[in-house]
Amino acid sequence: MSETAELKAHTPTRRAEEVIRTAQIAQAANGVCYTSLGETALAPNDLERMVTAVPRSVAAALDKKAYYFVPLTVGDGDDTLVAERYDVALSDKAVCHRNLASGDAQCIFISTRLMDDKFSVAFEFYINVGHAFVDRAGVSQAFADLVWKQAEEKVRGETSLDASELRKLASSSAAGAEKAKNDYFAATFSDAIAIYMLSLLIDVDYYELREREYPLLAPDGRAVAQDP
Repeated sequence: MSETAELKAHTPTRRAEEVIRTAQIAQAANGVCYTSLGETALAPNDLERMVTAVPRSVAAALDKKAYYFVPLTVGDGDDTLVAERYDVALSDKAVCHRNLASGDAQCIFISTRLMDDKFSVAFEFYINVGHAFVDRAGVSQAFADLVWKQAEEKVRGETSLDASELRKLASSSAAGAEKAKNDYFAATFSDAIAIYMLSLLIDVDYYELREREYPLLAPDGRAVAQDP
């Protein structure tokens, strides 16, 4: 963190390694390991519901992962710092999530105070879970065939910015297009799983997933195809 940011920040930070050593980890009924620290703005029962909404079949892929819900996670070079309450100066340097290896396990720190509401925090969590599941389970050929057929037919829209960028590269003749194609399949499958889990937690208005940087993929492939 820059000296200027340190001077402006009024909230002390802790190294993530210290948090890992001292945090009390809970294990949900589905097997997911998690904890919270500081002023996360998440009620304990809401956090428990969020975590237990992960189906057991998906949670089985998270056996060496633990999720840390903290107000702010700050990247400081190779170090990861944690703030136990929101601070405007620190928020400028904070990231939505950061992964940290600890032995043979992986600890994922999620910044709850960078997001506006429970919907956003849950979606960030489920996207991370979705990627972890796809890393373990892979992508079915039927799903890959479906999304690539849409890409070939130039159906506009994605469910995440990562998928949108990967689709552009995969559809080009640039070096690395084939790898981007496989990464695109993984990203879209992870997104689909994340949206499914989000729907298990709360009523989801699909159009709330829209971001300005890319058009949203409509379920029938037509409604948003006319977006400017």
